[in-house]
Amino acid sequence: MTQITRRKTNTVAVGSILVGSDHPVVVQSMTDTDTADINATVSQIADLYSAGSEIVRVTVNTTEAAAAVPRIKEALAKKNIECPLVGDFHFNGHRLLKEHPECAEYLDKYRINPGNVGRGSKKDSQFSSIIEYACEYGKPVRIGANWGSLDQDQLRRLMDENARRIEPLSNEALVREALISSAMSSAELAETIGLEHDKIIVSCKVSDVQELITVYRELSARSSYPLHLGLTEAGMGSKGIVSSSAALAVLLQNGIGDTVRISLTPEPGGQRVEEVYVAQELLQTMGIRAFTPLVISCPGCGRTSSDFFQVLAQDIQTFLRKEMPFWKNQFKGVEDMKVAVMGCVVNGPGESKNANIGISLPGSGENPVAPVYVDGVRVKTLKGAGIAREFENIVNEYVRETYGG
Repeated sequence: MTQITRRKTNTVAVGSILVGSDHPVVVQSMTDTDTADINATVSQIADLYSAGSEIVRVTVNTTEAAAAVPRIKEALAKKNIECPLVGDFHFNGHRLLKEHPECAEYLDKYRINPGNVGRGSKKDSQFSSIIEYACEYGKPVRIGANWGSLDQDQLRRLMDENARRIEPLSNEALVREALISSAMSSAELAETIGLEHDKIIVSCKVSDVQELITVYRELSARSSYPLHLGLTEAGMGSKGIVSSSAALAVLLQNGIGDTVRISLTPEPGGQRVEEVYVAQELLQTMGIRAFTPLVISCPGCGRTSSDFFQVLAQDIQTFLRKEMPFWKNQFKGVEDMKVAVMGCVVNGPGESKNANIGISLPGSGENPVAPVYVDGVRVKTLKGAGIAREFENIVNEYVRETYGG
């Protein structure tokens, strides 16, 4: 893996997961079920965890949701799923934790948005109440500011100060400063109340790529807290994937970021786990971490006379993801394996030889045969309708022989 110099931070323990610059960048996700629906929430957390999410956040917005948290944790434990849970609190977190102390105890981390933890004179007391529960139960807290729910008191104060400046800040710079100072002042208040420095993670999310990069560069220069990265409201499909990747890749390359979440809007009927796969693939293609063997495949061209190689590439990717939960416990290093599925003989043999295992399907007008390469050596040629299954068997055999020791 590429050695990127990480910005130096403290280590924060979130359940069994360690977050900070001395530890790998952590993949996080969030459920979209009604947390009070215990079965649905447990099922989705299990799916996210199986996909590779290392921390999962759940909405805690009602008394029923707060009451469900201990039962969710117990149900996960019965499935041997040790996934830290983060409680996402807005508006009424102080009251829910008071009414349901077991929720405060069972959660592994709290997330507080300083923009809507309270209004006016109630803000500091309601914020303090949540922090006091975190102190009592030894829980870390993410102070998560968001420009869609910016602390209006903070913004008004900064606007008044800005109006008195000889050279006032631009509106963009003013909002940026309000966002960062909201998060930082809340973190400092939390420490004043008694929360330890190494119990705090900070985030400042926006939905504009360039603005996110600017915000986090400034934020990273002003604190030593671990930072949670994410482009908020990233969008659906390719838009959400591209915009999130564009923003986070720049920051990660500069050593900024200790946990990441890709905030995709799921396609209708789509899987929630897609956000986990995108986060993993971002980190893996950048050479920061390895999660699942990568499939290298060509886009196709006029030489590829059918969609056979596309189907095969998709089948192999699905196969690898399905097997990985079992492989990772038995075959150390298998996540670094590269598999090539190529569509024709132009670049196919070369890419296949450069991968651990590769298959080069024929293009238009060529013989219907598919040579297979293992560690750069052509070992056999597959023919017929069973190519996909035979290739999966070769991959399985390679994994056992290469990583089984």
